[in-house]
Amino acid sequence: MRRFSFCIAIAAAALVVAPAALADGPGFATQGGTGVASLAHPGIHYVAVPVYGGGTLLETVDVRHGGIYLWARLAGSWGIPTIGIKSIGAGLSRDGRTLVLAPPGPGLYSPTKFLVVDARRMRPIRTIVLEGAYSFDALSPDASRMYVIQYADAFDLSHYIVRAYDMRTNRLLPGKIADRTEEEGTMAGSAMTRTTSADGRWVYTLYEKPTGEGFIHALDTVGGVAHCIDLPKNRGLFNVGLSLRDGGRTLAATWKNGRPWLDVAVGSTWRVSYPAGTAFPWAWLAAAIGGGLAVLAALALAVRRRGKGARRAGQELGLAR
Repeated sequence: MRRFSFCIAIAAAALVVAPAALADGPGFATQGGTGVASLAHPGIHYVAVPVYGGGTLLETVDVRHGGIYLWARLAGSWGIPTIGIKSIGAGLSRDGRTLVLAPPGPGLYSPTKFLVVDARRMRPIRTIVLEGAYSFDALSPDASRMYVIQYADAFDLSHYIVRAYDMRTNRLLPGKIADRTEEEGTMAGSAMTRTTSADGRWVYTLYEKPTGEGFIHALDTVGGVAHCIDLPKNRGLFNVGLSLRDGGRTLAATWKNGRPWLDVAVGSTWRVSYPAGTAFPWAWLAAAIGGGLAVLAALALAVRRRGKGARRAGQELGLAR
């Protein structure tokens, strides 16, 4: 670990402008970009940068002042776990003490490796090795549990299950983390975006199924349980963002232009509803359809009467039978 002078920090900052790989599917790791933001220390980001000749430079960036004041050179190629097509940085615990890194790039290899780093001292703690194809999903607030996505087939990334890894005993826990009301053996879909509760306990991820239908995967990283909330079908889910309001009791799905779409009552009924003033106007639609049918009926009647009148006039003139 070393301290940069401000001038060197500005020069090194040029290394983190563009990401080396884009995220896709449930979650992968990237180098460069904005990295992962610290919830415990606002304005602090952790960024992984490839080093010419091999290795990875892990940097602590103060985005408010434009400087890199801590860095560590790591052996091997590592990246910041990212979630969704918007490449949202992940892997940092809520308390800001533990950072998990993963091999960068869009491919999955077996065995899968994760590097656990002491984020305060910028020192590697240990390497986790899992047999099979996995990607990072989430951390509990104190980093006592890591959640990973396990793929039955590394060549089919659309079907997977969520597993829990005990960071204290260093073992993958048996079973899967799934909604108990769901009967499906695996989850299916691509992650779009994500948001996390203020305390870091709940992680909400918006997924799009291959059918175009969307669902929100609500993961309790402390209790180790999950809820799946099905959403109305919509092909524009890549334009939807998630945020929490009402003290974390409502999960709001909002369009890119700021227009609200759906609200979810999280932690209670998990009911999906349209925000006030944005519900689809079924009553107006019914009235419009009814009015349109009435107009069409009136026109049809008028045409029919006019046709009868024309035939009667023709008969009187000897032009029709």
